This record gives sequence, structure tokens and C-alpha cells, in this order.
Amino acid sequence: MVARSGPDYPSDLAALSEEARDREGEEVTTGRYPVVNVTEARELQAILQLAVPGVTSYYDQSDRQRTAWLVHPDGSWARTSATWIDPPEVHQSGPQRLWTRLERIRDRLNAEGGLPLYGSRVHITPDGVVHFARGAWRASYGEPAGVDMGG
Repeated sequence: MVARSGPDYPSDLAALSEEARDREGEEVTTGRYPVVNVTEARELQAILQLAVPGVTSYYDQSDRQRTAWLVHPDGSWARTSATWIDPPEVHQSGPQRLWTRLERIRDRLNAEGGLPLYGSRVHITPDGVVHFARGAWRASYGEPAGVDMGG
């Protein structure tokens, strides 16, 4: 995972994060799952990083109100908010629908009881690319191919 602190933190990503907290999304929908703190859900975070390299997650909870948002250097962002475990309102903008990508991962988690990253075989090629494989699932980290949640 990419560390997101210190003087080298991209200011445009920080600005996008602040913008995503309050803006109306280009697309507004109702999410399928309760708001989750992706940073604390390690398996979700790991697969999301493979699926969308560079995505950064944030989370805030005040009493029973939960808000999570995702931002990406390409300008994509998603914010979801709900009371406790109610279905959240999801706002998304930019070239990618980040919360939709996360919900696809959660679909697989719920359908299979786990995600394929843990227990996968790992091969690191001389150029530093990390390749994961488990059953029909394949992912690479270090190249634009990303991850395919199908299969």
C-alpha cells in the first residue's frame, strides 16, 4: 500500500479529498452495503489497492452517522454517508466509479466468504512486478493491468 503522509503528499489529492467531502456527485445512487472504514478492513483495502492503484480512503464517524470517501489521482472520487447500517447515499464523480468498484469487491466477499488475495501464490518478476494467483483469479501490482474481480 502507498503511504499517504509527509511533505511528498500530493496536494492535489488532499484538495480533491476536501472537495469530495461536500460536493454533489455527477452520479448519486443508493449503496448496497453499509458504510465501511476501508482502512480498517484490511482485506478490502488490499484488493481495492490492486483493483485501483493509487486510491486513498478516508472515514469519519460522528455518533451514528458514518461517512467514507475514496479519492484517486485521476480525479475520481466517491463519498458515501448513512446513519449506522442504513443503506448509504453514494456520490461519485470522475472517470472511475470508485464506490462501485468497492461494492463489486464486497459482492465477491459476501458470495465467497473471503477474497482471493489471502492464500494466493505470489511471483515477483525481475522487473519488480508482483503477480498474484489463486484459482481462476489473477492480479498484478506494478503494471497498469490492475486486477480483474471476475473469474
